Amino acid sequence: MRVVSATSQPVVASCVQARAAPHGARRQALSSHKCGLSLDAPALRSASSSSRASSSSSEAIVEGSGAAADGSSAQQADEKPPLQLTISIASAMAHVGKDEWDVCAMGGDEVNPFLLYDFLSAMEDSKSAVREQGWQAQHVLVRNTSSGELLGCAPMYLKAHSYGEYIFDNSWGNAYQRMTGQNYYPKLLVGVPFTPVTGQRLLVKPGEQAGAVRRALADSLQQITDQFGVSSLHVNFVTPAEYQELGSRNGYLQRTGIQYHFYNSRNITASMMDSMTSSSDSGEFSGMLSGVGGTGQDSMYSSFDGDEASFLMNLRQSKRKSIRQERKKAKAEGLRFLRLTGADIKPHHWDAFYKFYRNTTDRKWGTPYLTKDFFHQLGERMGDKVLLVLAESAEGAAGHGKPIAGALNLIGSHALFGRNWGCLYGDRVPNLHFELCYYSALEFAIERGLQRVEAGAQGEHKLQRGYLPSFTHSVHYIPDPGFSGVVARYLHQERAEMDYTLEVLRREASPYKQP
Repeated sequence: MRVVSATSQPVVASCVQARAAPHGARRQALSSHKCGLSLDAPALRSASSSSRASSSSSEAIVEGSGAAADGSSAQQADEKPPLQLTISIASAMAHVGKDEWDVCAMGGDEVNPFLLYDFLSAMEDSKSAVREQGWQAQHVLVRNTSSGELLGCAPMYLKAHSYGEYIFDNSWGNAYQRMTGQNYYPKLLVGVPFTPVTGQRLLVKPGEQAGAVRRALADSLQQITDQFGVSSLHVNFVTPAEYQELGSRNGYLQRTGIQYHFYNSRNITASMMDSMTSSSDSGEFSGMLSGVGGTGQDSMYSSFDGDEASFLMNLRQSKRKSIRQERKKAKAEGLRFLRLTGADIKPHHWDAFYKFYRNTTDRKWGTPYLTKDFFHQLGERMGDKVLLVLAESAEGAAGHGKPIAGALNLIGSHALFGRNWGCLYGDRVPNLHFELCYYSALEFAIERGLQRVEAGAQGEHKLQRGYLPSFTHSVHYIPDPGFSGVVARYLHQERAEMDYTLEVLRREASPYKQP
């Protein structure tokens, strides 16, 4: 398959041929040779003085072949002209068309707001995820060679560090330098900056060519890694399907993690906790829960609290009582809670939220990755996909009190994603964090008919508030065989620890009623 140039130019043409076979193509490399395309990699050199970029690119032809489902020859499929693809790199979202990117980003089963053009471009335009901050955009584009139509893409970055990824590999970097004597950075990351949210990473336009394009995109990622000469490629928070495909077909190392998600379905019971599989599995439990809400509106909760079909009435009595008391205490402080979306979010709300965000990062000795401009751009470009939950003092009309705390969520087609939280002195208000980040989010999702709320990692306390442990997945390609073997053994041990964690969680008292 054919690779690219890492220049700052939006497109450097390189060609891949692929045949789409309707009954499952068998990948076969027919040739491989040096093609003499100069690889100028200023981004690599700026990220690390020890960059080992190659000076040439490689080409191979990929064709689909094999027997059809009815046992007949694949000759009929081969009669179609080969799909000619150009794989190239864009050094900024500004070099890609908004509409063409979003067609690919919305080509899956769900619309994930973090993968849309407006979100990714806001990261770059606000100077939050740019080369100066250790994020050099190297977005992979797959185009139809003859028409120029964008058929696939992947948000990729050349990283000078591991911050803002939420899949932790700092120890890998230290070990890599000790073992090889070379720098771990720069490395390549396919994912969304500062966003630990599962979603498709191989974005493909729907159509009969989708399978061939996805395979070409998957193969090109490894070849780009080899050609750049970097230490590794990391594809974080992939879907379970991508986890399986990239692991089994492309040989990536596989890694799992745990987050806590609320599922808007009355089918959730305490007994489902016993169905959790081990981390070595494909994520069957996570996939099962992801489909729970898909059983239809009839299975969703009627409200947060109320009749027998409400969320609280499906919890054990002790947990139901505890949540009601927590909400009551938060509201007894004389505060007003607002849930703002779209045009209701004003610039002064973003100014206040940025103060909350900075207060959180400053108190926890963290790094404020996101600039103030990012939040304003988010509101201007994607306000209809934002839920901003605010707590304000009760004086004056709603929206005109003094904001003291807030929680930022993004709205997808099937889920609500909790992202950032902060406060000025809200930590002195009992249960305010639970109210803004958990209960208001659940209430909003139930009212909107969303299937789930993803509250991120860290916090077994979320289990007692209706959020269930769910797997996350990532895959990793390390060209150095010796170091790859070391990491593989590490991941094997990590999975054993994950299994122990899951066993402990299984023994925790579920908040849900027994069937």
